[in-house]
Amino acid sequence: MFLKDRKWRPSSPDRMKKVLIANRGEIACRVIRSCKALGLQTVAVYSDPDAQSRHVEMADQWVALGGSSAAESYLRADAVIEAAQSSGADAIHPGYGFLSENENFAAAVEAAGILWVGPTPASIADMGDKERARLLAKAAGVPVLPGSSRFRPGELEGLVTASREVGFPLLVKAAAGGGGIGMRRVDRPEDLQAAVESTQGMAARAFGDGSVYLERYIASARHVEVQVFGFGDGQAIHIHERDCSIQRRFQKIIEESPAPGLSSATLQAIYDAASALCKQERYRGAGTVEFVLDAQTHEFFFLEMNTRIQVEHPVSEMITGLDLVGMQLQLAGGQTPQARVQSDVHSSGHAIECRLYAERPSKGFLPSTGIVTRFDLPPTGDTLRIDSGVRTGDRISHFYDPMIAKIIAHGADREQAIARLIDAIDSVHIEGIETNLAFLRRTLDHPAFRDGQVSTNFVDLHKMELIG
Repeated sequence: MFLKDRKWRPSSPDRMKKVLIANRGEIACRVIRSCKALGLQTVAVYSDPDAQSRHVEMADQWVALGGSSAAESYLRADAVIEAAQSSGADAIHPGYGFLSENENFAAAVEAAGILWVGPTPASIADMGDKERARLLAKAAGVPVLPGSSRFRPGELEGLVTASREVGFPLLVKAAAGGGGIGMRRVDRPEDLQAAVESTQGMAARAFGDGSVYLERYIASARHVEVQVFGFGDGQAIHIHERDCSIQRRFQKIIEESPAPGLSSATLQAIYDAASALCKQERYRGAGTVEFVLDAQTHEFFFLEMNTRIQVEHPVSEMITGLDLVGMQLQLAGGQTPQARVQSDVHSSGHAIECRLYAERPSKGFLPSTGIVTRFDLPPTGDTLRIDSGVRTGDRISHFYDPMIAKIIAHGADREQAIARLIDAIDSVHIEGIETNLAFLRRTLDHPAFRDGQVSTNFVDLHKMELIG
């Protein structure tokens, strides 16, 4: 799948032989596949509900973390490091979510003499602090939306003045947040203080840091991000863009590349901005620089940088033939990755990914739990990829994110990619739980989507037609 039309062939990294994957579900399965392609042994960790899960079955070894919730298992940094040591793993890949952007965990892994498959703890800290990331982006010459300094819990002095300078509508954002968590839109000054205090409480619970800041909200916006890969020496490459504008409550649903309707000049400016930040940071490994783009003017502004592999990374792999996880492993293991200079990156066609969730769109997208009594998928190949950690008979629990699978289609152009993705959705048969399959199909087949009229408020604008 990844290496089509490439002379490059994988070889085992010099400094690692066994990788522990500090994650679960589809991303753990995804990392295991790249490890196997590189001849690396794998170690899975698991919670009590995941004892019979697919990622455990795929791994060469497995270690129980105990507990059921994330806090009792996958978020236990000490237990994960102990699992690596007891299993003889010499490297840890964090996947996405959980501990993947925790600089203290990354530092502890390195202090234990274990290879960390990711950026330096310093880079994670720089980009994880959203206020600091904005300052670093400015220093790199990257356009940044008007915003405020941080407001810590109980410290609201200057809030009204800051809100006037930013302007309404605005977003209250968790300084340590990401992925749409800890973010509230405020349209009126009289609603500001309550929104700030509520977001501070949410941020403190989710991230251990209740600090928030204000940022201008663009009503007609698109979410465009750039996949980057840095080498830790001030050199970096971009691996094109992904449009992630189709969202609900700031959570991505459909991602695609190339981004529809953007000029080559706009795209080059976005690439240059992302690369500049990556080079200034002396960034190491895979990352994503995210931008909000005004849908009317195509002006773009820095949102954040995610210092990990993204959920939607298969979109970039489908159009380039690169194995981004394999590149992460090779760089961490002391070898030259598959792409080292910009001329190594080539793209062809169009790719679109949709996220299949166990949820009830008609009930406000509430999660749907239970046993998957049937899960039949279409055959995959060069034009269709499905990443999943779920099989028939598995239980979708309330403990973790309800994503079941990612379905990614490739075509010679956007129209063909959409058609192939719809065909794939029509061939998925799942029973025992409710899903968003019909919602995804209606979105892909909507005239506005087919015409490339994507924006972050697309679902709200067409909600009645999409929910059905």
